[in-house]
Amino acid sequence: MQEAATSEATREYDVIVVGAGPVGENVAERTRAAGLRTVIVERELLGGECSFWACEPSKALLRPVVARADALRIPGLRAAAAGPLDVDAVLAHRDRMSSHWKDDSQVDWLDSVSVDLVRGHGRLDGPRRVAVRTAQGDTVHLTARHAVVLSTGTSAATPPIPGLDSVRPWTSREATTSDRAPGRLAVIGGGVVAVEMATAWQALGSQVTMLVLEDGLLQRMEPFAGEMVADGLREAGVDIRFATSVKHLTREGDTDGAVHITLANGEELEADEILLATGRAPRTSDVGLETVGLTPGDWLGVDDTFRVTAVPDGWLYAVGDVNRRALLTHQGKYQARIAGAVIGARAAGEPVDDSPWGAHAATADTAAVPQVVFTVPEAAAVGLTVQEAERTGRRVDVVDYDLARLAGAHQYGEGYRGRARMLVDPERGTVVGVTFVGPGVGELLHSATIAVAGEVPLERLWHAVPAFPTISEVWLRLLETHRG
Repeated sequence: MQEAATSEATREYDVIVVGAGPVGENVAERTRAAGLRTVIVERELLGGECSFWACEPSKALLRPVVARADALRIPGLRAAAAGPLDVDAVLAHRDRMSSHWKDDSQVDWLDSVSVDLVRGHGRLDGPRRVAVRTAQGDTVHLTARHAVVLSTGTSAATPPIPGLDSVRPWTSREATTSDRAPGRLAVIGGGVVAVEMATAWQALGSQVTMLVLEDGLLQRMEPFAGEMVADGLREAGVDIRFATSVKHLTREGDTDGAVHITLANGEELEADEILLATGRAPRTSDVGLETVGLTPGDWLGVDDTFRVTAVPDGWLYAVGDVNRRALLTHQGKYQARIAGAVIGARAAGEPVDDSPWGAHAATADTAAVPQVVFTVPEAAAVGLTVQEAERTGRRVDVVDYDLARLAGAHQYGEGYRGRARMLVDPERGTVVGVTFVGPGVGELLHSATIAVAGEVPLERLWHAVPAFPTISEVWLRLLETHRG
């Protein structure tokens, strides 16, 4: 890898990638593997949000919590696991998993795949041009022969709450990197970040209050998923307030005073920290969109090969969260693999197969997006929900099963609670959606993803024999229930 010199000179590449999170890294690796000279631009740490402020640190915080919850159900382990978590050890583990917020290993990896690096803030500067302002104040000008790829991701969305700016709220970044557990943590929101961080910090010693505008958690999943996760949070001691909005916020003093929260109903609450978990916004406000006729701050609409549809000549691509198709790291990396292959094919003058499930089309973004929520219990889903099927006019057969009836569930200890739902297309006889809730269900999800993405006929699934006694036996029980 060559780290570009900081100068006013223009350097030409085949492909310029702006944003070096996992998505940008994967695009760059794929275009370089296709023989295209590639440079990647990053203003923060290589590895991006996922490695340093989201996936890695959050799961490092959550894994001890989930493991202890599992141990508390197991005879012989219950007494040993009954004490509080070692908070210092958990935070130290989180720091190691986040490489102590140093990206040396990521730089070494980039070097190993022969992708150049420019550190600094990259902005479009007209068609096929990117200007990078470095930390030293210099400007590096880059031009692309074939493609510019924006993979700048998202940041926390901030709701219009009076007084919000004055209280210095946590976002997901502060929630995953804090070096202490606040005594009282208020969480605004009811989505994935909200429930995962409530799970983690309650277990690490905070008293957590969730302020949820909607009437349930995890609104994009089946309703029973949010209900079961809410039950788990309440059992852990979290105070959940549904149909609740915040009217005003103030903080005592300049730095570490209590946050005073005024709710719309007039109730007053206090917290030591307040976490905003109210969605994500695209990082496109300062990437030069105006220089190519786009509106700064907008999500970037793309086709199934990730070309930005509003830009002529097909040179600009947007991959990962910034295109709003599926705000998940693994889905962004899937998009990156496809986009890299597309750019390579087009540069070589080869045909592009953008038919459904073709090599150059991201069909899974709409048909088979998997997600695991790492709470107690876990929630995992892929494909359609009942609500989505009804909204789009698709007819489905709904098959439910109580996971606690499985012999494999008993291996997870006493008091196992879980539920599975399978949605079947009655005309084609294929699985189009699956939701699992319960301990250990995250490891069931890939089998469900294969069934949905592969459009595996139910008749063939009968021949996929689950091992006994595991919770994967749920597949057999779902098929039996569907057959009646």
